[in-house]
Parts: sequence; C-alpha cells; structure tokens
Amino acid sequence: MKKIATIVALLLPSWACTPSNNQQQNEAPPAAPAAPVAPAPPSPPPARTAPSAPAPKESLPEPKGPIDPKSTEAAGQVVQSYGALIEQKRWKEANALWGHNEIAASFQKSLSSYREVHLEIGNLGQAEGAAGSIFVTMPVVFYGVGRDEKPFRRPAEVVLRRVNDVDGSTEAQRRWHIDQINWGA
Repeated sequence: MKKIATIVALLLPSWACTPSNNQQQNEAPPAAPAAPVAPAPPSPPPARTAPSAPAPKESLPEPKGPIDPKSTEAAGQVVQSYGALIEQKRWKEANALWGHNEIAASFQKSLSSYREVHLEIGNLGQAEGAAGSIFVTMPVVFYGVGRDEKPFRRPAEVVLRRVNDVDGSTEAQRRWHIDQINWGA
C-alpha cells in the first residue's frame, strides 16, 4: 500500500502539470531545435604588462599664457631647460644657463662622469631679495647611471638669480640664470 501511495505522490505533480488536449491544440507547435552553435574560440592569454613605473613627481604647472620673464615661473623654466639639455648632453647650451662660466664648466665635468643623467624637479621656493638681486631656490634630484653601470641619486638645490632692473645691469644679468647648485646630504 505504501508503494502505491508513493507512486501516486510521484505521478500526481507531473499529471497536474500536463496540459489538457484543449490547451495543446491552441498552442503553437514546439520550435525546431536550433542548429548547433560552434564553440567560441578560446580567449587569448592575458597580455603581460610591464611592472608599473613609479608615479612621476609633480612637475611645474603648465603656463596659462605668456610667462613674465621676471617671474619665478620663468626661473623654474630655466631649471627645466637645464635638465633637458644635460639629458641630451648639450653642454654648451646647458652651461649658457649659468651666470658663471667657470662654475658651469666645473659642474659639467662632474656630471659628464656619469653615463646617463636626468633631473627630477621639485617645487620652487619663495623669491627673496638681497643686494639688488632676486633669488629663488628649487630642490632637485640628479639621477641616472654611472660609468660603472650602477644607478645613482643625488639631491641638490638649484639657486637661481636675476638682477633687478638697476642702473648698470646688463640684459644677461636681468634674466634668470643658475647662480649655484648645492649638493644635498
């Protein structure tokens, strides 16, 4: 008896779900089976990405128009130009950004001992006046590869100077120029 009750319990749900003859006549015939779909080609392996480089240091903001050659922003451009020129080993042009030829030549000699030199630029300091001149300091890091293939990083401060528009000053003195570069600790 239990077997019959179990069989009825199993069949009852399927019988209740079976459509009546009237319902079958009103319904559309079942759709033909769809054509087999070709399997999708395997996806290519993920591309290898190079390890991410460290985020570059923040550089000077882009000028929003002509730059006043007397502004500290113009002093910052002198350092940017110097960095670009030493990377390309364009020493004559790089040295022309200095106010003192002998100091420029000496500094060139120390930098040219490296196989590769780059310049990381910090934020300009505040302009300060003294004895008819304006000075501004910018922290930098010289980095690259030595002749021995070892990397190097040397912090420094670039001191820029321009003479105020005083009687007897030359045009070259009134432009921003590198006055000195002091190596950091």
